[in-house]
Amino acid sequence: MPLSGEYIPSTSEWARNQAEQFEASGGTEANTMRGVPIIVLTTVGSTSGGLRKTALMRVEHDGRYAVVASKGGAPDEPRWAANMRAHAHVELQDGADKRDYDARELSGEERELWWKRAAEVWPDYDAYQAKTDRQIAVYVLEPREA
Repeated sequence: MPLSGEYIPSTSEWARNQAEQFEASGGTEANTMRGVPIIVLTTVGSTSGGLRKTALMRVEHDGRYAVVASKGGAPDEPRWAANMRAHAHVELQDGADKRDYDARELSGEERELWWKRAAEVWPDYDAYQAKTDRQIAVYVLEPREA
């Protein structure tokens, strides 16, 4: 069942423009970041309850996706991570395909496996982790059962 609620655009103009252009074009435009494919993640705001859209690197394996809460190695994590802790039901658009997923934060060996997959797609993740004292959260998104 698709998410419902009021869309609250990002306060970051470039992030808002990329997510909106990607979504409006069915994933045919604004679909890369520095030449690497992206997806658009829609979460429910943990405090606002509004729909938030974020363009993230495309890390897919066997129909599941990883999203990495790196925020470029900043000391604090992106707001979408808190949104997923509060509301595990998310939507992900990969190209024209938009589906419902359940988000689960990873730990231990499973986190390390998905971190390796993510760093193969976006090697900067390793540099981001080296920049910060926090362990960067990694979530796996698994297709939601109907």
